[in-house]
Amino acid sequence: MAIKKTYSQDKKVCRVNFTLPKEICENFQEISIVGDFNGWDPGENKFSQKNSDGSSSIEIVFDSGKEYQFRYLCDGHIWLNEPDADKEKLTYFGNAKNSVLVF
Repeated sequence: MAIKKTYSQDKKVCRVNFTLPKEICENFQEISIVGDFNGWDPGENKFSQKNSDGSSSIEIVFDSGKEYQFRYLCDGHIWLNEPDADKEKLTYFGNAKNSVLVF
């Protein structure tokens, strides 16, 4: 798993490339990134781009000056966190943590 942040010249937005390795991608039919930035909608940001090495990537643009909570949802029922996130935050349910990006 990997995150690459690229800020605009004026630093108002940041493009984030999320990459999942082949080992994760080959174990699931569908993987989405869900978070407060997309209303936790699994249909909004699906990993559909396959890279030549078997990994999969997606790029999302975020506004700077904010924090965003997210997780990966695999096959509609398995949740994964991003180890390269800026931090983690306890979910509203209290029994799991969300990954957090800080801009």
